[in-house]
Amino acid sequence: MDIIKTIRLEPGHYVVAVSGGVDSMTLLDILVKRYPRKESDVRFTVAHFDHGIRDVSHIDRQLVQERAGQYKLPFVFEEGNLGSNTSEAAARKARYEFLHKVKTHTGARGVITAHHLDDVIETAILNMMRGTGRKGMSSLKTGGGVYRPLAHIPKKHLRSYAQANGLVWHEDSTNNDQSYKRNFVRQTLVPKAKATSTDDYYKLVGLIRRQRELNHAIDIQLETLLHTQPSRQSLRRIDVAMLPYKVATELVAEWLRQNGKRQLSRWLVDRLTVAIRTAHTDTELLLDSYSKVRFGKTRVEFINL
Repeated sequence: MDIIKTIRLEPGHYVVAVSGGVDSMTLLDILVKRYPRKESDVRFTVAHFDHGIRDVSHIDRQLVQERAGQYKLPFVFEEGNLGSNTSEAAARKARYEFLHKVKTHTGARGVITAHHLDDVIETAILNMMRGTGRKGMSSLKTGGGVYRPLAHIPKKHLRSYAQANGLVWHEDSTNNDQSYKRNFVRQTLVPKAKATSTDDYYKLVGLIRRQRELNHAIDIQLETLLHTQPSRQSLRRIDVAMLPYKVATELVAEWLRQNGKRQLSRWLVDRLTVAIRTAHTDTELLLDSYSKVRFGKTRVEFINL
């Protein structure tokens, strides 16, 4: 597989998230070769976030900075000082806040990450363990200003590319800590699944891919329904009432996402769906400390506080 030829980016400026591991160092090398600096209208800024979880994490920053210099690319970094007890979720949140801050500051089109097919499968398994809805089966995809051009590439191909091209990278020691659920899935569940039944494992991979396609089709239909609404902040109550309940919850969830609510609990979506169908006129429902909805006679309004 010629990975370089699979990369497709629109002209513009992108922030490339590089940790110093094999995946992101490979991504950076592929991007530079796919879009040579003097021959392309695609430009890159290399961004590195030091979580401050490991005492030696500054070595990763030095490696990435040196490599960016060799490619003659701008380099930015930030030290998080999160501490060794930081959760996966907190580390991810801090990292993406930094990346989007760099995106805004540089006027970039988007952020490019090195997530690959193994990450996609692991994330789907993790989300299933947490009781995910349909979105959790295909959460690692391009969207929201984040580009994942390697999401279809198995990690073994990235490692082979790195070795063949003489790339240097650092292995993160926390990747061996199975107190992190992702490491447990990566090092225990997935290998056992492959060893027990390779056919069943690849059936799971196929299921995840089909769910991604199904989600795309569902999202198009939801977008069409929302496009007919009075405004992005308004939803006609009759439209929610006339849909089958499960379909109505999907419409309400997508409406909330389009109004900036990315972290949605099933409880909140169910409660709001029922309220849209049954709540009295001129009543309100507080969603969180930042937003609420107001119920009119014929429509519900999303309001930022």
